[in-house]
Amino acid sequence: MELLKLAALDTDDLAVLSAHLQDAIVRTEDLAYLADTHRFVLVARRFDWSAEAGAPPRRRLTGVHFERVLGVRHRGLVPGASSETPLELLAVTFTPGEAPSGTATLVFAGNAAIQLDLECIEVRLKDLGPVWEVDGRPDHEAVAAGRAAVEGRPS
Repeated sequence: MELLKLAALDTDDLAVLSAHLQDAIVRTEDLAYLADTHRFVLVARRFDWSAEAGAPPRRRLTGVHFERVLGVRHRGLVPGASSETPLELLAVTFTPGEAPSGTATLVFAGNAAIQLDLECIEVRLKDLGPVWEVDGRPDHEAVAAGRAAVEGRPS
């Protein structure tokens, strides 16, 4: 079982990293902005989308760090604060600014987000080792149908 290790230095790389982090579970106390080193770090329990067909679904403990972070903004959560409710990471996006700078956004379910103002894209992801089986796979169609029902619109 090989550990995943990725680096993102442009938007294409970041899209690959985002795909591997889709549906990762993150606790707010596992998010930190280290202002003195211009680094934002997080530990996630990512769903292993690359597991072989027929293998039981599993999650892996994964560390991610963004370098050259100039500022951080957040909505719907407080990084580093203790919370009983875990966050579900949906995607990592990038909005270009004056090249090569821009803003990376970590988009979470429940309308929460973290925006990182970056000097440039420099992100690393590394599996930390622990792997465990989980009961099921994320079901995006079911989630969309549930949101539509709550909002009173057809799915």
